[in-house]
Amino acid sequence: MSSTILRQASGALRSTSRSCFFSSSAVARKDFVQDLYIRELKAYKPAPAAKDAHLNAVKAYALPPKPQAPTLPSDLASELAAYDASEPTKAEVKAEATPASHTAEGPEAFLDMLEADVPEDKGHH
Repeated sequence: MSSTILRQASGALRSTSRSCFFSSSAVARKDFVQDLYIRELKAYKPAPAAKDAHLNAVKAYALPPKPQAPTLPSDLASELAAYDASEPTKAEVKAEATPASHTAEGPEAFLDMLEADVPEDKGHH
């Protein structure tokens, strides 16, 4: 007899506990963080900006000075004459040593040079 009572009691307990875990009604919970955030946003009062605050942020514009026109030398004719009289200096041109096969000119010599065998260097084997 006691076992049947225990079975009925445990069955009733199971049914009530199942109904508590799986309730179909939504529990209304307050979101404390959201409420705090909204309250702080509403209470925020920005500091009033000073009327002359923009003066320190922007520099006054000043036009750049006008460029000076180049001036010609007073004795331009004498400077031009001295330039015309001077001889240009020539740098010495060193003739490069060229192989004998490259001394001939013309397209035939160039084609012969391209078709020539490349000499093998036997010292690097």
